Amino acid sequence: MLDLGTSFLASVSRDPDALAVVDGSVRLTYAQWLARVSSLAAGLRELGIQHGDHLVSVLQNRWETATLHWACQFLGAIITPLNWRVSAYELEFSLTDADAQLLVYEDVAAASVAGSGRAAALPRVRVGATAASETAFAELTAIAAPEATPHAGAEDWSLMLYTSGTTSPPKGVPRRHRTERAAAVAHVAQNLYARGERTLGVMPLYHTMGVRSLLAMSLIGGTFVCLPRFNAAAALAAIQNEHITNLYLVPTLYHDLVHHPSFAATDLSSVRKLGFAGAPMTEALLRRLSDAFRPELLVNHYGSSEIYTCTVNDDAPRKPGSAGRAGLNQMIRVIALHSSDPHLLAAPGEEGEIAALLVGDEAFEGYWRRPDADARALRDGWFLTGDTGYFDADGDLFVTGRIDDMIISGGENVSPVEVESAVSLHPAVSEVAVVGLPDERWGQIVAAFVCRRAEVSVEELDAFCRSAGLASHKRPRRFVFVNALPKSPVGKLLRRKLAAGDYDG
Repeated sequence: MLDLGTSFLASVSRDPDALAVVDGSVRLTYAQWLARVSSLAAGLRELGIQHGDHLVSVLQNRWETATLHWACQFLGAIITPLNWRVSAYELEFSLTDADAQLLVYEDVAAASVAGSGRAAALPRVRVGATAASETAFAELTAIAAPEATPHAGAEDWSLMLYTSGTTSPPKGVPRRHRTERAAAVAHVAQNLYARGERTLGVMPLYHTMGVRSLLAMSLIGGTFVCLPRFNAAAALAAIQNEHITNLYLVPTLYHDLVHHPSFAATDLSSVRKLGFAGAPMTEALLRRLSDAFRPELLVNHYGSSEIYTCTVNDDAPRKPGSAGRAGLNQMIRVIALHSSDPHLLAAPGEEGEIAALLVGDEAFEGYWRRPDADARALRDGWFLTGDTGYFDADGDLFVTGRIDDMIISGGENVSPVEVESAVSLHPAVSEVAVVGLPDERWGQIVAAFVCRRAEVSVEELDAFCRSAGLASHKRPRRFVFVNALPKSPVGKLLRRKLAAGDYDG
């Protein structure tokens, strides 16, 4: 397996004049981009970055971020990207946990950087205006340097992503060059990407979906069109103006696209392939996308930072809700709920915990300095995902949620995803999220938090759920109308905030 620096050189050799990255007025071919990457790698080396060092970045999706990612692959440094909304406390934790040797950031994160003592003690590179003690990113990319030479092998660490910590500190997920490249190759194959594709680079480059899009485009001489942060109007303009051919987004962003006032007037004809991951997609949104784009392919990926692709459904509209079958580099199984024994399998149709094989080509090997997390998640060669699901009679996987999200009402397990899919089909419902709320008699009751696109009453929604065939213990006992659902920066629903009463309604 090639290391990623050599992989990039191979891409330049194949397609030197192909458009590689776009960010506003910046438009670089692969040959031109290699020159910038080479300059940046030389500049980082002058700042003391060596093979195996962690380099922490706090950047939005811009050409500088993508260039930094590639420069680290050549240097053998471990790019460790953080959410650009990171707090000073979170930044301090990550810089310390990763033993960071350098910090690269931009203005949007300036307040958090200023509030971190560890950041103040590190060499810092800044995109934009710089302080006297900092190095300007633009200076590094302007250095005259020979073509970069790879200083990493396939077994070296490529990057470390941090998983979000809700009740515990974030966990570092280190990944090797070979696993990153294997995941990118599989991504190309499982999305049927052709040479010269153009993708919208809006999924953050601190998130596995964003990194996968970046690497996949390099393998096929494709174009990565940067969008610093998601904005539906800007995304629609980029799709039309840059002739985007494929989209790979979380369902929330698709929802915002199709409901934007400019959607109907936007030329979407260049988009032929759609992919989504990160969360289940409701049947209503799936239908809307299929009708609006008429894509050649609409793929549902189920995976994680640890494994990347667990399963793929390459015809999502055919069986809504199905995550499909194991990806090219993986095997999966559903084990008995709460058993923690990867060999105690759930029966077909029985809900359990999803487990993925650790020797898969895309799989990680364990968390960064977290033996406690390893002990919980790694069992006898399998990774226990913490997700619940079941295999149907055809052998297709359905992901029903997180173990922590499971609603137990009157002793019966209720999947929030199943209820959400049913409620979403009502024409007056724009978005819906289902959680369990404490109840003295039932333990928990099913509560549906609904964003409306038209007037609808609680009674009408209850009647709709009855007509949809939802079992009595699964029907919402409470409907709450809200203005917006709480979500993470990458669009994932934050059910815990709804349960805690932290919402706009």
